[in-house]
Amino acid sequence: MSFFQLLKNQWTPLPYPEASFDGKTIIVTGANIGLGLEAARHFTRLGAAKVILACRSIAKGEAAVHSIEESTGRKGVCEVWQVDLGNYDSVKEFCSRAAGLQRLDVVCENAGVASGTYSQSEGTENTIAVNVIGTFLMALNLLPVLRRSGKKFGVLPRLAITSSEVHQWAKFVERHEESIFEALKKNDPERMKDRYQVSKLLEVFFVRSLAAKMQEGTHSNEPVVLNCFTPGLCHSALGRSVTGIAGLIFYFMKLLLAKSTEMGSRTIVKAAEMGEESHGKYMNLCAIGEPSEFVRSEEGKKTQERVWDELIEILEKIQPGISKNI
Repeated sequence: MSFFQLLKNQWTPLPYPEASFDGKTIIVTGANIGLGLEAARHFTRLGAAKVILACRSIAKGEAAVHSIEESTGRKGVCEVWQVDLGNYDSVKEFCSRAAGLQRLDVVCENAGVASGTYSQSEGTENTIAVNVIGTFLMALNLLPVLRRSGKKFGVLPRLAITSSEVHQWAKFVERHEESIFEALKKNDPERMKDRYQVSKLLEVFFVRSLAAKMQEGTHSNEPVVLNCFTPGLCHSALGRSVTGIAGLIFYFMKLLLAKSTEMGSRTIVKAAEMGEESHGKYMNLCAIGEPSEFVRSEEGKKTQERVWDELIEILEKIQPGISKNI
């Protein structure tokens, strides 16, 4: 992506959400702050019956609920459920609780981390553990809940993943090693500069593969729309742990170019209302777009297959039999 295209994307206004979510039950991860909070506010305003704010901190989630109720005038719609995407038992417990819902129409997996320093969760570098493994552990566990609800209420459920246009800038040197995910465990300061971009590229890859497998699988007659999207550079809490020169650069980029948090949240709401035409697609500016040239290249296709095989193997070790949900 050229700098001029980046400027155009950042300065293009996005449509204000007006579609009805009347009566729907919606989960938004990372909803206590930033884009997730503003998306939850929109869903509440647009008539949702229940909006579940999936957050690590109950206290911060409750503060977000109060903010939403104050601004929309709708009380008793939002609930706070605790989940930590970097803790796989926490993810499984959250999904077990979600399985008890009478209805689930939309899941917006928005939570993510960006850090230039190395730390681990569950034996894996934290960015990959949260943005990729935890995210898709939740996705695969919630697919049966979405399908059951869709069939019961005669609606088309949606599962939307917040990715990023920075996937286009990933150097992704780990693809040259024998195991991509083992390579991503290495504590290498130079590679950490690329880690967030790589995590977003892995999301795009897995969404494309998962969407295709869903259409081929035993549940293909119970459709769930799966897509991913970029909100663009927005004022949010993402990157708050980035320090040093990288943090300073990020601060000034946001100061000069960032969209408002509310503007960015419109992309989440749009992804949650899109139909089957968006299945497996990457969205940009609230419309179906194209992922990076690398994703669409022959090397990208082969790399996508490797990402699929490796990540499915990881998820099966965490939760044996989970691939049957596809």
